[in-house]
Order: sequence, then C-alpha cells, then structure tokens
Amino acid sequence: MTDTVTISLDAMGGDIGPEVVLAGADLSLKRHPTIRYELYGEAGAIEPVLAKYPNLKSASNVHHCDISITMDEKPSQALRRGRRDSSMWKAILAVKNGDADVVVSAGNTGALMAMSKICLRMMAGIERPALAAIWPTLKGESIVLDVGATIGANAKQLVDFSLMGSAMARALFDLDKPSVGLLNIGVEEVKGLDEIKDAGTLLRQLSLPGLSYSGFVEGDDLGRGTVDVVVTEGFTGNIALKSAEGTARQIAEYLRAAMNRTLLARIGYVFAKQAFDRLRQKMDPRKSNGGVFLGLNGVAIKSHGGTDAEGFAAAIDLGYDMIHNNLIGKISSDLEIYEKSSANTGDADFAS
Repeated sequence: MTDTVTISLDAMGGDIGPEVVLAGADLSLKRHPTIRYELYGEAGAIEPVLAKYPNLKSASNVHHCDISITMDEKPSQALRRGRRDSSMWKAILAVKNGDADVVVSAGNTGALMAMSKICLRMMAGIERPALAAIWPTLKGESIVLDVGATIGANAKQLVDFSLMGSAMARALFDLDKPSVGLLNIGVEEVKGLDEIKDAGTLLRQLSLPGLSYSGFVEGDDLGRGTVDVVVTEGFTGNIALKSAEGTARQIAEYLRAAMNRTLLARIGYVFAKQAFDRLRQKMDPRKSNGGVFLGLNGVAIKSHGGTDAEGFAAAIDLGYDMIHNNLIGKISSDLEIYEKSSANTGDADFAS
C-alpha cells in the first residue's frame, strides 16, 4: 500500500459549505502531506475559496456538480433529486470507482447513509450498516455504535456491530483484541431485551479471536471507558450521543459562569488556567468529530454539519487513519472467521 491516500470531499455539505470544508482539508493536509483530494461541488463556490490555500489547490482536483443536497431534505427526496448528479453522490461514487479511498461529508446524514448504501453496497454477510463514533472516556477513547444509522437491531445484527466495532478499534487504537460490551439496563444476564440477551449468548459461544466479549455494560460505563467498544442499536445510541454532547456543553457553561461570577473566581481562573485548558481540550467535540459508516464496501465518514475547520479536519484525519490501517480488510477478515464459527454454533436460531 502506498502512503498516498485520496479523499473525496462533498465540498457543499454542512451548514456552511466550502469555507469550512476547504479550511479543514488544508489543516489535514498539513498533518498528512501525502493526501490528495477530489473536490465535488459548485466550481464557482469552490474555486475562490480554494485560491486562499495554494498547497491545497495543488493537491486537489475540482469536479463541478450542479446539484447540492440540503440539510433538511428527506433521504427519499435527496435520492430522487441528487442521485448521479449531486456533489454528495459523486463524492461517494469516486470511492466505488476507485478514484478515491474514502469519502468525507458534513452533509445531510440520512441522505449520506442512503446514497452510500445504494452506491457502495453492503458487505457480504452484513444486513445493516452502523454509524460508529469515537467516544472520550476517563481512560482515553472508545468506539460506540450504532449512534443513528438504523433503528432497532436483532441479535445477529448486534453481533455484526460488535465485529465491525472491534475491527475499527483495532485499526484506530492498535489493539490486538478489543473488549466489547453490549449496552443494557443492567449487567445481570437476566436483564434487558431478548435481542440483547441473545446477542450476548452468541458472542460468548463464538469466542472470536478479534474481540473479547465483556458482557453487558450500562450507560455510566460509556464515560468510564469500561470497554473499548460499546454496542447498541441506533435509536438508543443516538440518544446517548446527543445526551453526552448536551451534558458537555452544559458543564462548559457552568464552568464559564462560575469563573466569571466574582473577582476572586476570575483571579482563581488565572492560576488554574492550564488545568481548565486541558479540560476544555478533553471535552472539545471537534477532537472526535466524524462518524464512520461501517458495513459498506468502502469507507464513508460523516462530519457534524455545524463543525468548524478543525472539526472537519478531524473527520478527514479519521478517514486517513481508517485507510492506512486497512479497516475494510480487518472487517472482511473478521466476517470470514465469524461465518465459519457461526456455522458450527447454529446461530441462525437467534437471527429473527
């Protein structure tokens, strides 16, 4: 594998568009000088911004697209209007055609998921995709999935998510055998929905070499970093993600208000500034911006629509790491092992 990673960008995606996308691309290029970009969008909007970044311009090709997917379009509407002609579709198509290694977009999540599924197709053996997020913890970082790609999941699909999440953890965190937990209302085996209990039974029976199943985990284990990978279905995962983001903003506002309440508090802040800066960096959502759609025949990264340049650069960095560490190859290898193991355990009984 060469050092060069080609990244296709939906330059029109997000709340702001090319200004943030290109500024973020330039930041990531400084960190990874071997990146090459394929930029998709309205040339008239891209080229004036691109002119501000000479190094980025020399590393990029611009592909004009007449159609941009808006943030409020339903996936079905986006497909009818933008399939084959939009900047989002063409950026994804570049991965399918081998013109890019990974696609990154800050655009409409539902549209990106729908277009990626149709264009890239699902990997053999995977029934549903999952959106995986990097989650800050007391011990460092973990992977949480699904955080919103699909609603609901049966036991087989939860096992699929476990396989894909552990492959991502190995690719991103350089772990040989990541620990995996199923998010539940309690750690006791008798608690929770049947789908979760059946998935736990399957994971114990399979004893897969690429992951270490740790049993059930609860909501407070997300921040503790109890396991390397937390698995749930998209409805619960998205609520957990939004709750954590809201709590982080709430704490930041509490601290800001407390530090400005009195003269003594402001003086104390001066002496404790380094500690507060470290806390701010740890809680900064830009550092973990970017979710990976897992289960597709290609790497697709979703950035937050309202992120800034640093946040979008973090999403590009994530895509770069996923390619350099062969995410798709790791998932494919795990699926082959899983298929062989499941044939011996008769897990089809749990798939409904």
